[in-house]
Amino acid sequence: MAQIFPKSMNVLARMSILAVPFLAAGGGAAGTAFYRSDYTTGAREVTEQPIPFSHKHHVAQLGIDCKYCHTSVEVSANAGFPPTKTCMNCHQQMWQSADLLDPLRKSYATGTPIAWNKIHNVPHYTYFNHSIHVGKGIGCYSCHGNIDEMNLVYQSKTLLMEWCLACHRQPELHLRPKDEIYNIKWKAEDVTNPDTGKPYDQLTLGKLLKEAHQVREATVLTNCSICHR
Repeated sequence: MAQIFPKSMNVLARMSILAVPFLAAGGGAAGTAFYRSDYTTGAREVTEQPIPFSHKHHVAQLGIDCKYCHTSVEVSANAGFPPTKTCMNCHQQMWQSADLLDPLRKSYATGTPIAWNKIHNVPHYTYFNHSIHVGKGIGCYSCHGNIDEMNLVYQSKTLLMEWCLACHRQPELHLRPKDEIYNIKWKAEDVTNPDTGKPYDQLTLGKLLKEAHQVREATVLTNCSICHR
């Protein structure tokens, strides 16, 4: 019987077999990269809002405290959105006729709340409580990044489970004094260690704050029931 394939095909067959694990590994790496990409997680994606509210202007330039608008952040699972009346406390006096604020004036006149679009969306099966994080010394920066520099707010973190677990496994790297929770620019080096006379590093100060804030151990914080209820 005549030979169907030339002998050179043996080399190609061996090469194709050797290529299978590399292709599988490459496909896995590509899938992982896609899963963690901004396209999938929504990180750094600006969401259109009824009014283009600038945190950079209100927080960094005007110095408005986070709690002025997010009034329930210390007592509730949700930080809360400000009612129209809160905005009008200032905008009855300034920018009264700006076209940009027409939706605000209509909301105030009709009593219809502004339908802000949520930006930081955790999965529906995940429970997140703002008040417990704030109460234990986690600052706004840890989840929201440099929000005081955002003209238009975007999700600065992936919000993937691996990102949450990294903090729950070692909260010392994120803890801060409770009076610095809303100070986006705070860093551990701002605090002097009385024993050495030198600035603290985050890990050293974080360990002290973990005890002071009574933060539970990683074995408890990484239990599934903490976030999945």
